[in-house]
Amino acid sequence: MRPNCQSVLSVALAYLMVSVPSAAQVRTADPEKRGLSRSEFPRTIKIADNVYGYEDFHSAGMTTVSMFVVGNDGVLLADGQGSPAATQKLLDAIAKVTPKPVKWYVVASDHGDHTAGNAVLPKDITFIVTPFSRQQLKMSAPAMVGDRQVIDIGGIEVQALNLGRAHTGGDLVVYLPKQKILFMSEVYLNRVFPAMRSAYPSEWNAVLSWALQMDVTHYIPGHGFIEEPKVAREELVEYQRALRAVIAEVTRLHKLGLSVDDAIKQANWGPYQDWYIAEGQAPIAVRRIYAELNGTLE
Repeated sequence: MRPNCQSVLSVALAYLMVSVPSAAQVRTADPEKRGLSRSEFPRTIKIADNVYGYEDFHSAGMTTVSMFVVGNDGVLLADGQGSPAATQKLLDAIAKVTPKPVKWYVVASDHGDHTAGNAVLPKDITFIVTPFSRQQLKMSAPAMVGDRQVIDIGGIEVQALNLGRAHTGGDLVVYLPKQKILFMSEVYLNRVFPAMRSAYPSEWNAVLSWALQMDVTHYIPGHGFIEEPKVAREELVEYQRALRAVIAEVTRLHKLGLSVDDAIKQANWGPYQDWYIAEGQAPIAVRRIYAELNGTLE
């Protein structure tokens, strides 16, 4: 590329990218409380050289986060968005960063707000998916064998890891060992009340402990906002505290012999009662934890 063209491209990318928020940013998943308007989304955030986060609005009003990695041989995408139109916007954003094709797709979460737009992905894309998520999505692509799959995208090693059941029965996280980045998808919902409609509460807690022990400097959530590295780790620790607090409160009510409906009415969520979408997700969490405690969790 000629020097003057390279200069133009650099200027253009500067307008397309936003920086990882600073530590002074208000810690919330609520865009309005962070001083952000919908007109600022979707947005691409450079996390490291050749590694980008992408935030767009979920139907609930919070962001859904995807991550993509640009290698010499193509692009790896971790999680899509919640509709074909939204995922096409994501692909368009990737095309503004690099002309290289999107060749790999990690199904980190099989929920619709991350996969409902998959129909617009390139037809020859290679999926990395757990057997559980493959079944949930009725995919014909082969599933992962074991709990770790290494993908060399040309100069960058990417690892898809199944650390255990957490938000779904087939969660994957995406680890870049050299860059020490861990995209956690819905295993980490930054400042979002623990959403449990298909979760495995106690196992989820164990997965978070495992992630915090890894050699990682930057944790990326699947919902909420991408933070700078120090804050991201602090918020992941806080998220585990929230999960543990919810489990402990429901366990307390269960031991009192309360019915599920009464437990929902009497639950005290303490500092987490004002977390994003708590009103809608708290009753679901109570029912899911009761199922686990009663041994009826499927």
